[in-house]
Amino acid sequence: MINKSINLTAAGKKELEKELESLIAKRPAIAERLATARAFGDLSENQEYTDARSEQKTIENRILEIEDILKNAKTIKNVKHSKVAVGSTVTVKTGSKTFTYSIVSPVEANPLEGKISNESPIGKALFGLKQGETANFNSKKYEVISIE
Repeated sequence: MINKSINLTAAGKKELEKELESLIAKRPAIAERLATARAFGDLSENQEYTDARSEQKTIENRILEIEDILKNAKTIKNVKHSKVAVGSTVTVKTGSKTFTYSIVSPVEANPLEGKISNESPIGKALFGLKQGETANFNSKKYEVISIE
């Protein structure tokens, strides 16, 4: 598992705690599914049992992963950034389009929600830039409009 300190935003830490709580709450239902599937008899040809065990394994692995992340987590303070850093929200302009990204740790990254990792290619390109500076990424110029 992870042995290094992981930087998390306060919101990211809350999301992980909420996910952990949700996964733990699923344990009794999976145990019930396993018990019901066992009652069907021969476990070697019991797809219901196999599916329930697989789901249990997935959930237990994710619980362990989240617990490890939270154990090693360091919460990033919300401060005003003069440079793009983990925890900042940056608005960039490329051509006529404007995008707003939250720069987060790889653990919190979710590009569909506008959360990009500081270790992703675009995150690396923007990291450390100040307002008005530009980054080249995928043959496009990204100008930093604002940093919050």
